[in-house]
Amino acid sequence: MNWNIDPAHSEINFTVRHMMISNVRGRFEKFTGTVDFNEEHPEQSSVEVQIEAASINTKEAQRDGHLRSPDFLDAEQYPYLTFKSTRVVKTGENTGRIVGDLTIRDITREVVLDVEYAGQAQSPWGTTSAGFSATTTINRKDWNLNWNVMSSRASPLLSIWISYKALGSSEK
Repeated sequence: MNWNIDPAHSEINFTVRHMMISNVRGRFEKFTGTVDFNEEHPEQSSVEVQIEAASINTKEAQRDGHLRSPDFLDAEQYPYLTFKSTRVVKTGENTGRIVGDLTIRDITREVVLDVEYAGQAQSPWGTTSAGFSATTTINRKDWNLNWNVMSSRASPLLSIWISYKALGSSEK
């Protein structure tokens, strides 16, 4: 079944070690996506997500401005981060791995998301929703997100966690 990611009930979050003594958490506020989910044969499923780079939010305006700048995301020149799955591997009754291409700043690298399927539910308004969560860790340097001053004070690893609800495409 085809699903649209519901941005009102979904989130894309990340955390990175700052100055090697604390964690900075952030999120992307604006994104869209589709899930073509085959519950009987999950390996036939696919996911596509488009994230607005300028929507990054770490609750610190000066840092967010810097993260949008050419030193990092360069949101003006590269307005979107994208993910497109290339394969899905079922690992358990409600778990799997989504392998796909993550593009940041026109650089595409393969990433693996560990995914959990939470099931489906019918709302009081008659819509059907499906719930999923996913996690991964990426190395920001793989996408040239390596501002020299920052490199010695922050971990190159970003932990990403995603929680999303998808609505049946005919039920926008």
